[in-house]
Amino acid sequence: MTRMNSDVLIIGGGIQGCATAYNLARQGVSVTVLEKDWVSRHASGVNAGGVRLLGRDVAEVELSKASMALWHRLDDELDADTGFRARSLINIAADTQDLDTLRNRQALMHDLGYHHEVMIDQQELRERLPHVAPHCVGGVVSETDGYAIPYQSTLAFRRAAERLGAQFIEGVTAQQIRKVGQYWLVETDKGRYEAEHLVNCSGAWADKVAVKIGDNVPLTHSAPMLMITTRMPHFATPVVGAVSRPLSFKQFENGTVLIGGGAKGFADRDNNRTRLDYAKMAVGARNVVEFFPIMKTASVNRMWAGLEAYMPDNLPVIGKSVNADNAYHAFGFSAHGFQMGPIVGQVMAELIIDGRSRFDLNKLRIDRFERKVL
Repeated sequence: MTRMNSDVLIIGGGIQGCATAYNLARQGVSVTVLEKDWVSRHASGVNAGGVRLLGRDVAEVELSKASMALWHRLDDELDADTGFRARSLINIAADTQDLDTLRNRQALMHDLGYHHEVMIDQQELRERLPHVAPHCVGGVVSETDGYAIPYQSTLAFRRAAERLGAQFIEGVTAQQIRKVGQYWLVETDKGRYEAEHLVNCSGAWADKVAVKIGDNVPLTHSAPMLMITTRMPHFATPVVGAVSRPLSFKQFENGTVLIGGGAKGFADRDNNRTRLDYAKMAVGARNVVEFFPIMKTASVNRMWAGLEAYMPDNLPVIGKSVNADNAYHAFGFSAHGFQMGPIVGQVMAELIIDGRSRFDLNKLRIDRFERKVL
């Protein structure tokens, strides 16, 4: 049976775990990542790849801004092709009510000192998206946003971490977790691993790991669905969303169109499986055609769903354990964590090495629901 010691043990080989391993290894910390399947197997490898600052909850805007700056130089830093493209992101206003929503949002953001979300009128919307439906009246744009290729990005962090000495152990499941003295002991089906620090980046399974550490969390899981078309003539450069409709899509350089929108299939976490809900997929397809009639001619090539973790407020858990020393959490990203990966890796490294982060993580504490006054 394997027995391995390191300074830090990370459970979960998604983009958060891989980015954390990289940021620790680059500072000379000995780190091991345990993944029950293989790196980038679940949400980090099969999401829509949105690199989005637009529309963030105010609790995560600062983190997202910092992460966006990292994305724009990430290929050079990691010496890899993450597939990142800065194409801008436009959320479309379908009617005057949507415009009112955008004006209220803009007022809030300006009061907080944020000016990256810029409203556009109907004319500019048509200039940027010539094939948009005539009924659409405007929108909001974030120029720095875009997309990347999830699997490539996650593996880029892994490979950069490995070059710096990090170890990745795939196909091992954490069965028991306990603290003995100053060390965390993790018993797996293939051996024991020991470390002074433990990081929970377990995605849809993070609540199971958290409770073994000593922290309870109201985590749920679901199966967000995606579909991709065959190649079409180029008609949309920006990533596209909508203010109040379940719409999300992007056209890649090869002409294929990836369609999301948040519709959820059936998640079987215990058996590592998901199942599609074709009725909801059909609704998503109709929404795309409503906003872009050109999509009537599209042919769907493939559909899939990943397993993702959700918190009740759709905000992630990022920070220290509240009931155990030298334990940390980064999970519950609620289908918008891919863009946050680079900065979360830095934050976890700061917490472990320096004992604190430069960001205010109070609203992302694991016990934030227990601490609310009703």
